Amino acid sequence: MTTTFRADEGLAFLLQYENVAWYDAGEVRILDRRVYPAKTEFVTCRTHGEVAQAIRDMVTQSAGPYTAAAMGMALAAYECREKTEAEQLAFLAAADGTISNARPTTAKRMKLVCDGCLEAAKLALREGRPVDLAIREHAVNANNRRYSKVNEIAKYLVPLIPAGGTVMTQCFGETIVGMMLKEAKRAGKRFRLFCPETRPYFQGARLTATVCRDMGFDVTVITDNMPAFVMEREHVDLFTCAADAICLDGYVVNKVGTLQIAICANHFGIPTFVTGAPDIGHETKDTVRIEMRDPDFTLQAMGVRTATAGVKGYYPAFDMTPPHLISGIVTDRGVFSPFDLHRYFQSGGSLLFSILYQISPPISMRKTQRLPLQGSWQPKAD
Repeated sequence: MTTTFRADEGLAFLLQYENVAWYDAGEVRILDRRVYPAKTEFVTCRTHGEVAQAIRDMVTQSAGPYTAAAMGMALAAYECREKTEAEQLAFLAAADGTISNARPTTAKRMKLVCDGCLEAAKLALREGRPVDLAIREHAVNANNRRYSKVNEIAKYLVPLIPAGGTVMTQCFGETIVGMMLKEAKRAGKRFRLFCPETRPYFQGARLTATVCRDMGFDVTVITDNMPAFVMEREHVDLFTCAADAICLDGYVVNKVGTLQIAICANHFGIPTFVTGAPDIGHETKDTVRIEMRDPDFTLQAMGVRTATAGVKGYYPAFDMTPPHLISGIVTDRGVFSPFDLHRYFQSGGSLLFSILYQISPPISMRKTQRLPLQGSWQPKAD
């Protein structure tokens, strides 16, 4: 690999590229986030179909599936390495469809990831390079760009948090969690965090809280029915979360439970900031398909049955938070009102996944121009 710069430097174990998903020698190893941190285990996939199934089975969550998808495309290239060029491209196009549709709610973003890998494969074939390694290098470069982009988002988010303040999170925002804490440490700013556990997979308790602890911050896990009490009793200053989709009409699609926390925050006058870039593929919330998962999974907790036989479960993976509950969308171009997200693109912003997973040379460390806040919200004085 020619890539030397790594944007995951200084982040927690869980956010290192090799500890998300990694392709090498005909295998993809994916950290099993269903059992981490109690166990540090990797699921090994030997076909791209197994990668898609691992994504479907929630082996990796949050932004993890995007890295797994790219590594899965590298594995697909290895699977078809002895075919003709035309046959390889046909095989990779089919793999693109299989991996992209592993989970319906994020299918559009996954398609952008896999399409970028397909373009990397075409270039490698023209240049006579090993296709699997070319796709892996492309995946690392894309991750570098994504992590760096999220770092810019963090630079706008951290000033919104009062020094010594209290932040509530939701689920596991992946890269933004690490970058937020990394930027806070650089700025000499300390604050404490409350992480709702996020049933039924407990991403808040197992993943977000672990990253916060590993990066040296005061973090407390609460159950999913505690946010309102904690907001009032512990004087929460800000609620923030990432998003699986940010529709241009201002609706935010994120892990189920986000809506109720935003409602509580609104009741107590606590600002809600969502991090990410608007999705030009989702003009309105009506273009989003909410994934409904196995309802029986809600009848247990970490493998222990919690409801009696004959009781039914219900399991939407995501919910939608309306724009009137959101104080601002924090992007790499500043903080925007959820009611005016088209201005993100007018200001020079780009469709995050489309740009990040295009073919482009490796990035290097560089200074970027900071833009002023784009919305009406201004941070409290420290």
